[in-house]
Amino acid sequence: MTLKLWLHDKHVMQAVIDTNVVVSAVINPRGTPARVIEEIRAFVLIPVVSPAILAEYTEVLRRARFGFPSELVDRLLDDLSALALHIVPNAQIPANLPDPGDAPFIATAKTAACPIVTGNGRHFPAECGVLILSPAECLARISAG
Repeated sequence: MTLKLWLHDKHVMQAVIDTNVVVSAVINPRGTPARVIEEIRAFVLIPVVSPAILAEYTEVLRRARFGFPSELVDRLLDDLSALALHIVPNAQIPANLPDPGDAPFIATAKTAACPIVTGNGRHFPAECGVLILSPAECLARISAG
């Protein structure tokens, strides 16, 4: 039997959120990635994180080239950490990834048996064994249940 949780007529789901979605949400606060972050803050989407994922979020969001306000970054990082399911991944991943930096995201998603939400699906080949969703697909699944 599968347990489904509902909140405000939306299905609550877990997902690993790729860094590009988090960055895109800050760049365009009205875009689809920002709506993904809104669903996290509304307790409808539970981000699944590992220490490596949180470290990458922190490193990338604080890059000088982006120039994101530190208060905004601090609040976002605090929310992502506080609202997340924290795990230590133990899954095996394919050796030849298009971007080896994506390995922690795949391992975390496989361990948690949840999808990865990314704006860059080509970095996650089918042999990874993880469902890959675009931000729009994630929002559609939440709404459809």
